[in-house]
Amino acid sequence: MDKPIDPAVKKQARLRRIVIAFGVVAALVLYLALRDGSSRTTLARERITTAKVRRDVFQDYIAVIGGVEPIQTIYLDATEGGRVDEIFLREGARLQQGDKILRLSNDSLVLQIANYETEVARATNDLRSMRVTLENQQYSNQKELLEYQYELPRLERELANSEQLIKSGGVTQDALLLARETREKKTRQRELLQKKAEADTTAFTARLAAAEEMLDSMQKNLVTNRARLDLLTIKAPAGGELASLNPELGQVISHGTRIGTINVLDAYKIRAEVDEHYIARVKLRLQASCEFGGQEYPAVVAKVYPEVRAGKFAVDLTFADKIPPEIRIGQTTRIRLELGESQRALLLPRGSFFASTGGLWVFVVNPSSQSATKRTIRLGRQNPSVYEVLEGLAEGEEVITSEYGNFAHRDKVVLRPGGK
Repeated sequence: MDKPIDPAVKKQARLRRIVIAFGVVAALVLYLALRDGSSRTTLARERITTAKVRRDVFQDYIAVIGGVEPIQTIYLDATEGGRVDEIFLREGARLQQGDKILRLSNDSLVLQIANYETEVARATNDLRSMRVTLENQQYSNQKELLEYQYELPRLERELANSEQLIKSGGVTQDALLLARETREKKTRQRELLQKKAEADTTAFTARLAAAEEMLDSMQKNLVTNRARLDLLTIKAPAGGELASLNPELGQVISHGTRIGTINVLDAYKIRAEVDEHYIARVKLRLQASCEFGGQEYPAVVAKVYPEVRAGKFAVDLTFADKIPPEIRIGQTTRIRLELGESQRALLLPRGSFFASTGGLWVFVVNPSSQSATKRTIRLGRQNPSVYEVLEGLAEGEEVITSEYGNFAHRDKVVLRPGGK
């Protein structure tokens, strides 16, 4: 059977439930009143790195790595093909201009030049024969003209005598006409011979000029072809170091084959790759310094290659003053490339935070509350040591500069001393 409940106990239980509900509501109200609405995390001070914002001289430079290269590389190509008969020098040899490197042989070229020499000799003989023919023809014409030169005055005298004798009946009319016709005929023949001699001289002179021009061209070609024999001996076009030599004895190489390279060692250059972010700021004659053996050597940008590959573009630098001693091709060096003049600015030391924020915001430490709060900032130029602060930070403020990876989504970081 059911027991009857005492009204006093029932009233006491109801009062207890009311008190508990009131306590829960009060605690909730107190929590809402005390919270600041931000997400937070707690970190040990030893797990982060901080740095203070300072005002100092901003040195506008970038640091890159470069490699030493010769100031000029000369490529040796086979101007004439042939078989490698002799190698005079090997890779690494120091060269003077004109030094013999290797010698080729080409029997086909030798035979071709011999045949051409025969053609030149034949053309020379033909020209000589043409000159003799012209001289003989001129001699013959002059001989005939000389005969007319003496015969015509004689005919003139005979005609004059006949004209005198016909009055006295010493000669007949037919004899007088014959004398006149003979004189006229010889006069016309001399005129024709004179024109023929002039025409022969003009024609032969033109033929001689053409033959001489052709022979001169053939002789020049012969000189050029003979010079091809000299090209079978590969010589150093300039002094330097024989960097590479590809052929071996007995190897047959064709025209245009790359034989090797010569490094000109009168000077050196440094080839470096720069991030494409700086392509608009890197220009010719920019100042730089290169480190060799713990010493800095001034240099300048001598050439900028506009092509970008894998996010980088190349530049060549040359030494502005002295060249480092014992410098070697292929040696690497640290380069400090000056992008602009040094100026005073608000500076923030570089740190891993940039990878998480892109420089758009940071955690700023509040020493009084031992916490750090997220703040939007704006950065400007940068060098390998510091960022230039344009907005959002003041001199003396402390910033967390280490990696934000596991708390980047928080608004506040509470810092506790010691421990983890």
